[in-house]
This record gives sequence, C-alpha cells and structure tokens, in this order.
Amino acid sequence: MFDDPLLLARLQFSFTAATHYLFVAFTLGLAPFILFGQLGAVLRRDPARLRAVRFWGGLYVVNYGMGVLSGLVMELQLAVNWSGLSEAFGYAFGAPLAVETMVAFFLESTFLGLWIFGWDRMNRWAHLACFAVVAATAYASAYWVLVANGFLRSPVGFEMRGGTAVVTDATALLANPAAVLAFAHVVAGTLMVGAVVVAAVSAYHLARGADPDRMFIRALRASGLVLALALMPTAATGGLQFGAAADAPPTSGLTLTAAEIAAVEDAYDGGAAAAIGAAGEMVMVLSWTLMSLLALALLLAWVPKAPGPLRWALWPVVLTPVLPYAASVGGWVYRETERQPWAVVHHLTTADAMTDLGPVAAGVSFSLFTAAFAVLAGTTWWLLVRYARRGPDGGPLAPAPPPESDARPPAVPVA
Repeated sequence: MFDDPLLLARLQFSFTAATHYLFVAFTLGLAPFILFGQLGAVLRRDPARLRAVRFWGGLYVVNYGMGVLSGLVMELQLAVNWSGLSEAFGYAFGAPLAVETMVAFFLESTFLGLWIFGWDRMNRWAHLACFAVVAATAYASAYWVLVANGFLRSPVGFEMRGGTAVVTDATALLANPAAVLAFAHVVAGTLMVGAVVVAAVSAYHLARGADPDRMFIRALRASGLVLALALMPTAATGGLQFGAAADAPPTSGLTLTAAEIAAVEDAYDGGAAAAIGAAGEMVMVLSWTLMSLLALALLLAWVPKAPGPLRWALWPVVLTPVLPYAASVGGWVYRETERQPWAVVHHLTTADAMTDLGPVAAGVSFSLFTAAFAVLAGTTWWLLVRYARRGPDGGPLAPAPPPESDARPPAVPVA
C-alpha cells in the first residue's frame, strides 16, 4: 500500500473527508433544535428554556470550532494532493468552494460570535435573529459544497478553453440535480444526526434522574419526533439521487472520445472499490433500519409520566449516536466509490487529478493529515462528552455565577 501514491492519497482523502463531515452533520443537525428552542423561549419569555438553549448552544460552539479547523485542513489537502483537479477544473469546481468559504468564515462566524457574546447584551429578538443567520448560513455552506461535489458527479454548465474548464451557465451549475438532490438528502440526514445526539444526551441525564427545568424530557420528546419525521425523506432523497445519476445523459463538452471513456472504464479494476462501496451501502441501510426502531422507542417519551417507569431503558439510547454517524459515512463512501475511476465524470480520471507525488511524499502527507484529523476528532469527542455530561451548569455558554458579595455587616457599637 505504501508504494502506491494514488492509493495513499485516496485513503487520506476518504478519512479526512469523512471525519470533517462528522462535524458538519452535527452542526447542521443541532442548529434547528437551538433555533426553535430559542424561538420558543423568546415567545414565552421563559428563562428555563433559555437555559436549555445555552446548554445545547455550548455543544454547538465546540463542534463548530473543530469543524472550521478540519475544513481548513481539507482545503490544504486539496491543494497538496489534487493539483491536477484544480488546474483543469479550478474555476468550475473551486468557485463554489470559494463562495462557501466566504459564507462560512465571514457571515456564519461573525453572527455566531455576536450570538455567543450577545447574551444579556442584546435585545432578545436581535439575539434570536443572530442565530437565525447562523443556521441559514450553515445550510448555505453545505449547499455550496454540494454544488462543487455535484459537478464532479455530473459536470454541467461549462466548456473547456485551452485545457481549463470555464463556467458558461451558472444556473445549470447551481441547479444541477446531482447537487440539489444531495443537498435535500444531507438536510434530512443531518436532522437525524442532531435528533439522535440530542436524544442520547437527554437519555443520559434522565437515566441519572437529573432533569433541571424539565429540559431533557422536552428535548427527548422533540428528538423522537424529529427523528421520526426525517426517516422517510432521508431514504427517499437518497434513492432519488442515485436514480438520477443512473438516468443522467452523457455530459457535454467532452475532451475524451466515447472510445477513450470506454477504455478508461474497462481498464479500471473496481473490485476493491465496489466491495467498499457495497459495505458502505449495507452500513447505511442497517443504521437507517435501527434508527427507525429507535424513533418508535423515543416516541414513548410522549406517554404521560414517561420516562420515569422506563428509566432503565434509557441507557442503551446513550450509545445510539453511532448509528447516524455510521449511516452518514457509509452513504458518503458509497456515493464516492460509485464515481470511480473518475474525479470529474468522463472528463478527468482520479489518477490524472492527483499531484505528481512519489511514495515518500505521499506517505508523509498521509501520515501528517491522518494524525492531524485523529487529534481533532479525539479532542472534539472528549470535549463534547465532557460538556454534555456536565449539564446546563457546566457548559461553555453557561451563565457565570453571581460574584460573592464583599459587603460586610455593619459593625455593632460596643456599649
């Protein structure tokens, strides 16, 4: 394996992209819970519900910070390992990523900062509006990334000029079915991620008999409802996007002849990739099935006096976040292996998209990037678990306790 730079580069990208998506999925999945939770608190003028928003918001901030770091590393990796892709298709593939960077770093980060430091300093509606912008830009960022990814699967809206792809139809690029259907699938799938993580954290505290202000029973009920509602849209949009890919007409503006395309695909040994893709599909389907059963179980939280009599049954729920994460990674692996041997379908092979690296350089890159992402993932997991276990009084956004008064009782005169 270490003698094949292409294999190392592909393994490196697979690991780092999957790890980065774990952060993205939780960010997208948790944002609606926070937004609508804060809306309810503002409408009711309920300090207890705002306390819950601070708790879930603290987990969001930790995950978001690590997601930004992993995104920066991903950008660096594309420049280091895949210069052939950027040289030929940088204008078409890189333009949506550039817009995503602008949205994420300028709009989303700015308004998230205002939201973090605006507690008790801003009008309650203005503060809510800040997070509404954060949630909207988070989904906008995901859309732009999927526009870029959709172009790789179904290149449209461009023409080749002097060996470089130039966008000629921005509307076709933005409305690419490969991007739109993938975005719909990601929206539904990440809601499942957020619902299951919220359910797991709530179940942990409820199983220990801790439910300040009834925040965790409310969260458990909401997560069960969201999970149940997101199940079928996730499966439906997943099936639609693969059906659309199978029925898509040949791309236009080809730089390769039909015979050359057929020769590339015939020469590709996709045995291992096909097996990995099939395994990813199996993991995705199995995880979705188990989450369907979980949704039915969580809906029992709506029964009066639940989950008190069923507290013992809450402990297995604590372990269930592995399901939506496994489904997300499995689906991504299946989606990407299906595209091989092409980096840009019918235009650029994965081998030609790679930077000309020797085995030593590829091995060093693989080791450094893999180690960096392992540290990021491990640190994020540790911080999230730590703050989730602490509860609403120990999170990053928990209000500071009032300072102890230095006032002393007046002296009693001595007779």
